[in-house]
Amino acid sequence: MLEILTSILVRTIVAGTPLLLGTLGEVVTERAGILNLGIEGMMSLGAVTGFIVTFTTGNPWLGMIAAIIVGALFSLIHAFVTISLRANQVVSGLALTMLGLGLSGLWGKPFIGRPLETKMSAIAIPGLSKIPVIGKVLFYQDAYFYLSVLLGVIVWFIMKYTKLGITIRSVGENPKAAETLGINVGLIKYACVMVGGAFAGMAGAHLSTAYSKSWIEGMTSGRGWIVIALTIFALWEPSKAFLGAYVFGGIFVIQYVLQPLGISPNLLAMLPYLTTLGVLLFYGMSSKGKRKMSAPATLGEPYIRGSR
Repeated sequence: MLEILTSILVRTIVAGTPLLLGTLGEVVTERAGILNLGIEGMMSLGAVTGFIVTFTTGNPWLGMIAAIIVGALFSLIHAFVTISLRANQVVSGLALTMLGLGLSGLWGKPFIGRPLETKMSAIAIPGLSKIPVIGKVLFYQDAYFYLSVLLGVIVWFIMKYTKLGITIRSVGENPKAAETLGINVGLIKYACVMVGGAFAGMAGAHLSTAYSKSWIEGMTSGRGWIVIALTIFALWEPSKAFLGAYVFGGIFVIQYVLQPLGISPNLLAMLPYLTTLGVLLFYGMSSKGKRKMSAPATLGEPYIRGSR
């Protein structure tokens, strides 16, 4: 029984890692007032880029770095269209998803069915990895997990305790006031969108170079959309992204645990979204939750520099 529990917890952490990375990036992006629905496309591009580079070089670290760069660069399309051209952010994000899925399918086609010889393997933390249950769950994971936790703490600290975090939040809440204080609103928005793209690319690389050893079209399986839901679930706070990512990671694992019981796979696939709706309903019915569940004031709205 203990082995089964340990296995479920380990798989929960693994499944939750790309969700955490994607959510952290989207929190930063949306805190700056930009809604990016292109996470699915950026994750898919990150996955295929990470796989191709790892397959070619035999180095999963290079695959991770390449995926981060591609994710950040690809997000510039969304930044330019929505910030510089002030186009509709929803339409741009959806177009980014379709473009990313199409390009990843095209680039990855020659690599379908070709497994990696080397993937990002687990790293044992000396001493701590020997602790029963907890050691294997938390201290015997791949580098993506350790980096996601470290990056999550850094993002939380920056957003809550630094001048940069205050600047990002002020740009998302009241860009006009931020501009009067001498803040370059466009630059902050561009930077935050690129950070979100970098995190999404890294999340995608995890799927193809750590979670799996092969590339298949549609590998992201809707995780980008779950990241959008998780951003709301976390109430745009990096600290709550940890809870949401691992809860949803556990839901992913439960799907496979319950399938042998004869429960419809289609019903099980709905669990993450049903959970999100349940949480939002709970917050919506709670007076305290209503006060907390407020997106950045200008989220999704174009900003015209110098407007009054």
